[in-house]
Amino acid sequence: MSQHDLVIRGGQVIDGTGTPGFRADIAIQDGQIVQVGEVKGKGREEIDATGLVVAPGFVDIHTHYDGQAVWDSHLAPSAIHGVTTALMGNCGVGFAPCRAEDRDTLIALMEGVEDIPGPVLHEGLNWSWESFPEYLDALDRKERDIDIGALLPHGALRVHVMGERALELENATPAEIEAMRRLTAEAVKAGAFGVSTSRTISHKTLAGDPTPTLKAQEEELAGLAHGLTEGGGGLVEIVSDWNTPDPATEFAIVRRVSEASGRPVVFSLTARHDRTEAWKELLALSDKAADDGLSIRPVFPPRPIGILLGLVGSQNPFSGCPSYKEIGHLPPAERAAAMRDPARRAKMLQEDRVAGSNFPLITRLSWERMFPFGNPPDYAPTRDKSFGAQAEREGRRPEEVVYDFLADGEGANFIFAPLTNFADYTLDASAECIRHRNAIIGLSDGGAHVGFISDGSFPTFVLMHWTKNGFSLEELIRRQTSDTARAMGLNDRGVLAPGYLADINLIATDELGLEQPRMLHDLPAGGKRLMQGARGYRATIKRGVVTYRNGKATGALPGKLLRRGR
Repeated sequence: MSQHDLVIRGGQVIDGTGTPGFRADIAIQDGQIVQVGEVKGKGREEIDATGLVVAPGFVDIHTHYDGQAVWDSHLAPSAIHGVTTALMGNCGVGFAPCRAEDRDTLIALMEGVEDIPGPVLHEGLNWSWESFPEYLDALDRKERDIDIGALLPHGALRVHVMGERALELENATPAEIEAMRRLTAEAVKAGAFGVSTSRTISHKTLAGDPTPTLKAQEEELAGLAHGLTEGGGGLVEIVSDWNTPDPATEFAIVRRVSEASGRPVVFSLTARHDRTEAWKELLALSDKAADDGLSIRPVFPPRPIGILLGLVGSQNPFSGCPSYKEIGHLPPAERAAAMRDPARRAKMLQEDRVAGSNFPLITRLSWERMFPFGNPPDYAPTRDKSFGAQAEREGRRPEEVVYDFLADGEGANFIFAPLTNFADYTLDASAECIRHRNAIIGLSDGGAHVGFISDGSFPTFVLMHWTKNGFSLEELIRRQTSDTARAMGLNDRGVLAPGYLADINLIATDELGLEQPRMLHDLPAGGKRLMQGARGYRATIKRGVVTYRNGKATGALPGKLLRRGR
């Protein structure tokens, strides 16, 4: 009789602690690692990992699978990039608590903030819950390929307690703050990992209505944090513009909330193109808080956050033009052919691209920050590769160059338009954050922005790019495993050692690569989403069960809903 369920033999173990890798076997029994070293016993299944890196499964603390987790057992794209645990409910948006009359409101908010189409959510959500504990129970009834945990979304909570007054951005009364505190404590006792909130004007519905948490007062934020403490723990997740009136003033509010409640805080940190130094100030403020014994940690992207524009995607620079709308229903290849018609080309190039556009980011795009995406994808293009630079070299208008690029061939070309972390046309801002051990790698937004952003591939990019640019594989793996697990409050994963959960990636690092995104039409109501695959993952193992082999799902669903403190 076999001694172990699974034995992984002869791999280069990088255990998630940051220490140098070593060659070893790993034995797994009942979903846990029981031995690391020379394993003499046999396994019912054995995997030869010679020449492969054996690392813990990745833990992603910033995703938006709040809807997808209700209808889908396979949480791609994260799962195909080595993620075995994900935290959702970020940015203050989600679907619980929710009364029946507020469902459309929360769907509209998620659609606007995270670009998950309303028809997809209307068909995919079964609404078998009202309270947040009931939402967790609904999630618990479905098997998945990864573990998920959930934050209580402040937007849903505020609407539930305040109704229309929340949407009008009115201040919460003491009684309403008390109700939110009580419901926050109830959510944590049921298993919430914390509470999330948004204070950014970029979070709004497609109709332009701001997120209901935008102007929540310090007393309200403190009430949420104290609710976490009363419920037993958890973190506060914040996204903000950090300009009320400046980063230091806003950060001071967050610091006081953390000091008074004793709760850790994580916040989104991006290097904006319009306020190029603010991220450095916030990084310094978070480091100062750490020196003072407070956990207020920034979560940053390891590459530019950018949108993908094209005929295959949901948007392109000409989507708002009347002449484009006439052919918008055609398949991409036929649309590209129609765009090559000289008369249509001349007409469309003279039309207003902005007036008829429903894309809220259209005014933030510039030809100087738009690039051919390429295959393999290029996330760090040099300035001279921009369409603006190309147009200048060729003596043409930038819109002509972009138009011809989109109309070429089968219409499958993508444009990469970085929105943050690329102000100086380098990845230096991300590199500086990696050098700060207090900063957390994240912001993949897995499950969101399905039509024009594909950042669920962050974990793969980190290993591909940054190992070639000054950082050790051991440290980069630590930052995506034990570091993120501890930030979530999870102490049972992220390390390859006896007693830890057997969440493991087997990676051929010399083969590691990103595929060009493709558009799938597999969401409810026939919705479409960008999906970017990866090469080099020989196997992903969840709780000792192989869930992916060479990027393909095995059909095994050992993932669970995680409830904090259980």
